[in-house]
Amino acid sequence: MNALQWQGDYLLILDQTKLPFEERYREARSYLDVAVAIKNMEVRGAPAIGAAAAYGFALGALEYQGEEKELQEHMDEVRAILEGTRPTAVNLFWALRKMEDKLRELQNESLDIIKKELVSEANAIADEDRRMNRLIAEYGNTVIPEKANILTHCNTGTLATVEYGTALGIIRAAHESGKKIHVYVGETRPFLQGARLTAWELLQEKIPHTLITDNMAGYLMQQGKIDMVMIGADRIAANGDTANKIGTYSLAVLACAHEIPFYVAAPTTTIDLKLSGGDEIPVEEREGKEVRMFMGVRVVPEEVQVYNPAFDITPAKYISGIITEKGIISPPLPVNLVKMMVK
Repeated sequence: MNALQWQGDYLLILDQTKLPFEERYREARSYLDVAVAIKNMEVRGAPAIGAAAAYGFALGALEYQGEEKELQEHMDEVRAILEGTRPTAVNLFWALRKMEDKLRELQNESLDIIKKELVSEANAIADEDRRMNRLIAEYGNTVIPEKANILTHCNTGTLATVEYGTALGIIRAAHESGKKIHVYVGETRPFLQGARLTAWELLQEKIPHTLITDNMAGYLMQQGKIDMVMIGADRIAANGDTANKIGTYSLAVLACAHEIPFYVAAPTTTIDLKLSGGDEIPVEEREGKEVRMFMGVRVVPEEVQVYNPAFDITPAKYISGIITEKGIISPPLPVNLVKMMVK
């Protein structure tokens, strides 16, 4: 099952807010439909958000019916709306830059050609994500022992990408290669991406797993039940500091204290060399109702003040390696990350 499927003139989006109990799809026929789906987390995961934004940009062109000379102004608005949906995941901005570059290449072409080529560019971005995920899985499988208990956080599988997954793709590759692995799935409050999505994906793949609440991780490490931590990323700064789903930093500190390897899996499109360190990464803060509610049921009074950052920043010093489609970046990350990116 894919998070995104291009249908020729619209984007079919699996509404992940309804999983695992209902498989509902949104037919996104305009860029505004895509923007709403990204903002509401119907589509989520940095790579999937990037691909969805690319298709949203293409839809913005497809729905344009005005004069060719005014197309750029319209597309500027399309890009601004899409960029405003989720500020942390850099893949979104990377994909939109790629689409904008293609639009500028086509500025002397007819409107029909521009529309066709922008769809082709979005398809190319999606295909590139598929390719990168398979390579990430191939490299990542080399760090997983023949027998391992792996802790993961949030969702980094097929649902978070165009296909296969990043951190969960590595776990899938390890399972497919015959390794005896068991996955401990952190539930990932407040949106429960681990409980609702990762556990569901692992169930489909018949990969042994156990769901835990987020506050159990340290105790499991203390008991010797975790051999490694494998997580994804939404943005990686030039020094290796990594933004990922809230709760990741706590796991990194716990892993360090228990001398457990802590790996980040992400395509190089998630690396943002323009930012020197994690303190420059914008962290999205979401509405308080996501914390006041639990699966649609209110658990605290409406007037209770809530702080709800969607991500936190893990310093590079806690990261054992960053697994990309180009290979594994080992410490010292501030040096080796830049070396990898300029190859």
